[in-house]
Parts: sequence; structure tokens; C-alpha cells
Amino acid sequence: MRDVPGYIVSYKIIQRAEDRQSRIQSFAFAISVFICSLFSIGFAVSSLAAFNESSEIELEERVNPNDAPIASMVRLPGIGIARAEAIVVYRENFGKSGQSKAFQNSDDLQKIKGIGPKTAQNISEWLKFE
Repeated sequence: MRDVPGYIVSYKIIQRAEDRQSRIQSFAFAISVFICSLFSIGFAVSSLAAFNESSEIELEERVNPNDAPIASMVRLPGIGIARAEAIVVYRENFGKSGQSKAFQNSDDLQKIKGIGPKTAQNISEWLKFE
């Protein structure tokens, strides 16, 4: 019979230790859920802040027809895809002749079919020649 009270005391000690461990685990779980919630809120706020920022791609104001891609030249007033392609073809063929730059100023663009003095004058403020 002496074993029974000792067993009961040991059982109670073990039970208290298990209860304490259970409370600690519950508390740790609650803390981890709270921290994860804070991170989630932080990520959501930063995502919304990034979403509210302008999503436009900022391009240089001026375009260099000696090295600009077609997509950049299409932005110029009066220059469509066909004229932009013609500028690139002319520039590539000009480079084969051994000379450095196909276009020194906006008037040189008049060598392209469909670009006259008025178009060259209209786009001159948007061009740079380097």
C-alpha cells in the first residue's frame, strides 16, 4: 500500500509537468500565430503601397535614333511602326558602310521614306544625337 500513495504523488507531479508543458506549448503556438499575423499584415501593407505607386515604365525623354529600339521610336509623334522599322534598317545598312552614326541631326531623318521636313521638325525636340 505504500506504493499506492507514492504512485499517486508521482502521478500528480507528472500530471502537473504535463499541464505546464501543455500551457507552454499553447502559449508558444499563440505567440507564433501572432507573429505570423504581424508578418502577413506587414507584407500586405507593403504590397498595397507598391501597388499604389505608379506602374508606368519611365523612359528617357529623348530618343537617340542611332541606337534606339523600334519600341522607343514609336513613341515619337508621327512615327509609326513602319517608319521606326525603316529607321532601324537604314541605321543598320549605314553602319555596314563603315561610317559611325547614321544620324547627326534631325534633318538626317529625312533620308527615311515618309519622313519629311515637317515630321523631322516635329520630332526634333524629342531626339538626341550622341
